[in-house]
Amino acid sequence: MSQGDVVILDQLDLDRATADALVRAEVAGVVNASPSISGRFPNLGPEVLVGAGIPLIDGVGQDALRAIKEGSKVRLLDGTVYVGDREVAQGTPQTVESVADQMIEAKAGMSAQLEAFSANTMEFLRRERTMFLDGIGVPQLTTVMKGRQVLVVAPGHEHVADLKALKRYIGEHRPVLIGVESGADALRAAGYKPDVIVGDPNGIATETLRAGAEVVVPAHPDGHAPGLGRIQDLGIGAVTFPASGNAEDLALIIADTHNADLVVTVGFQATLREFLDRGRSGSNPSTFLTRLKVGGKLVDGKAVAALHRSRVSVLAIVLLVMAAMVAIAAAVAVSGVGAAYTDWITETWNSFVVWLKGLFS
Repeated sequence: MSQGDVVILDQLDLDRATADALVRAEVAGVVNASPSISGRFPNLGPEVLVGAGIPLIDGVGQDALRAIKEGSKVRLLDGTVYVGDREVAQGTPQTVESVADQMIEAKAGMSAQLEAFSANTMEFLRRERTMFLDGIGVPQLTTVMKGRQVLVVAPGHEHVADLKALKRYIGEHRPVLIGVESGADALRAAGYKPDVIVGDPNGIATETLRAGAEVVVPAHPDGHAPGLGRIQDLGIGAVTFPASGNAEDLALIIADTHNADLVVTVGFQATLREFLDRGRSGSNPSTFLTRLKVGGKLVDGKAVAALHRSRVSVLAIVLLVMAAMVAIAAAVAVSGVGAAYTDWITETWNSFVVWLKGLFS
């Protein structure tokens, strides 16, 4: 998938994570064999796509997947999909207005999703209770987090802009920097060196992995860790974290278990609509319980940036005072009484030196 491509997919209830990836890739259009909005709940993907101006054609059917070969030149026009000059499928073109209308209708399906979410949460807690309650299985790292603030950067919505807005906070507090998957690349691109990297190494740049951070590779409960082979090929040390949560949640658990004072997040989404979004369905219980566990330590990066935006640093105050003193000195020097003040200061200084010498004679 690259810039200018038309992406053909089959995903019921298009989620935000997929839509964000399509927007970042700057695709020219998206054709979905299934309905992007089924009405079960207000999923976020279609809103992201149409908001970015990317054409979205829905419900073209399974035949379109077979008729459109990879690499074909595809053209979209009023809900019709053409390969060359040949019409191969028809669907429903989505617009900002049509998506908004369907979102209103989809909210009616949220109650059933919430019931399923509750049941999944109880099952997840039963399976992972020792890790959540006792910290068993959480890797012990050499990076000191106790008594320090921790900044966790994940590749979420507007994470690059949010990280940029935290420049003053990072400069003042020097937090421990944890990069989650390509969030580690974002840290390095912004000029920072991650202290800890959490995630599948296959989605992280080699230069970032070799920057000296401690690497934590999430593993399945059976111990299999996707991407560990790449770490071994690069000759980089790493530890595994067997758990069924996603990498974002594991990073928060690591910070909390290592007794961080405050955990600031960038690129994290945990609204009700995000919980119900299809792309997070497998990790919703983990996300929900992790937020409860970390509790009062957790602060969104947008709030931190807003607080620091209005603060004046001590250095700025010192520079302001020095500038005022220089201005006063310059005014005295060019005034008519400047010479008199200079003579008085000189005589006072000489008298002080004579008095000081007398103390030691």
